[in-house]
Amino acid sequence: MAEIRPFCMPKWGIEMTEGTLAEWMVAEGEPFRRGQVLCLIETAKITNEVEAEADGVLARVLVPAGGEAQPVGALLAVIAGEGAAPDAVEAFIAGFRPAETGVAAKVAAPAPATPAPAPAPRKILTNRPISPVALKLAEAEGLDIADLVGSGRAGRITHQDVAQALKGEARPVLRGVAPLPEESMAVFASPLARRLAAIHGVDLAGLAGTGPRGRISRADVLARVQPAAPAGAAPFAAGENPPEIVPFDRIRKIVARRLTEAKQQIPHFYLRISARADALLALRRTANLVLACKASLNDYLVKACALALVRHPEVNVQVHGETLHRFAHADIAIAVASPAGLVTPVLRQADRMRIDQLAAASRALIDKAQAGRLAMADIEGGSFSVSNLGMMGVESFDAIINPPQAAILAVGAVTRAAVERSDGSIGFESRIALTLSVDHRAIDGAAGAAFLATLKGLIEAPEGLFA
Repeated sequence: MAEIRPFCMPKWGIEMTEGTLAEWMVAEGEPFRRGQVLCLIETAKITNEVEAEADGVLARVLVPAGGEAQPVGALLAVIAGEGAAPDAVEAFIAGFRPAETGVAAKVAAPAPATPAPAPAPRKILTNRPISPVALKLAEAEGLDIADLVGSGRAGRITHQDVAQALKGEARPVLRGVAPLPEESMAVFASPLARRLAAIHGVDLAGLAGTGPRGRISRADVLARVQPAAPAGAAPFAAGENPPEIVPFDRIRKIVARRLTEAKQQIPHFYLRISARADALLALRRTANLVLACKASLNDYLVKACALALVRHPEVNVQVHGETLHRFAHADIAIAVASPAGLVTPVLRQADRMRIDQLAAASRALIDKAQAGRLAMADIEGGSFSVSNLGMMGVESFDAIINPPQAAILAVGAVTRAAVERSDGSIGFESRIALTLSVDHRAIDGAAGAAFLATLKGLIEAPEGLFA
């Protein structure tokens, strides 16, 4: 008898609770070899390739590409050996129960032994993009989706769209001192315009609207009530300003949750300092020519942070419960704004890299982030973070710590400032603002200040970056 195995949503990292199947690389019924990529799965901020652990056939696909997010442990497909009977595959699917993951087990709980009979849902045949869960709900409730407007990506109909359509459009009940006039298709007016017309006795039927598509607005009604303004001094009448409601996507929800937890649970305090950057800027131009590289100012700052962390190991730590993990080398996470949201890929042992090596590694991580191809190994860990908004003109800001790390450096723009020289004359120099956000549970103020003093010294005397 041919072997039949489940292919379930994997779990990468302790915080992963769900994932989205982005693309099947093997078609249903197609054989594959060990090591061949079966599919691409998106998690919170990365897309991972899932490779086959053994030879087999993708006998049945249960979750299509681009569907709703699935909990960890959910059955995505069935893998079988060659010659597996279709009946055996169907029996395997019917009897499958997800492992107790705390997520999938709740979503796919075993059905009751004697389910109550239910009428067969009406099948809906459509070419419109619609999630499987939304289609199932529409079929069960007999909802016509022909005129339904999807709020998902590329107009995809979501479960929320179907549920809202089943509820029907809510009609607000306005409370006031005068009753609203009867709704009429011949009178197109806003609710506030109707209320004002009822209070002031204005007949809407003979009123021309100036709003969108001829809608009668508040200003149209008040123009009939208030005396006309003198010529050349017409009062400003604000039109309606309805909001565009944009729900959080999956990535934004995860970022919001993690940042909220970090801000609530970590006792932040902030240390601010500025450093002269003229010598670093000059050395960067020369060193890039000598090394034949395009290292950015941020690459040099990351290198300076790495060397300072090695000299101050009490700052180069992670917080895990009531224990500290202290590291001999500096694994520095860099904040990158990608199409999928804010990600923090890690430069491993940045203190041991030359500037040209660090620049190449940084560029590779940024390119992978922009393409949405970061792997879990690219973003796990890290003992310190650097967030640089200086290239966008931000002079200074306070960053939120990325747990389990205990500190993050916020880098502002390089600005020109007037300073008094030792001889009493006035001159100009380039200065850069730095703000260190510190977890007070793990790092004391004196330790953070000593780290910043070392970092400032490396920026103002950058020859030490090549020592």
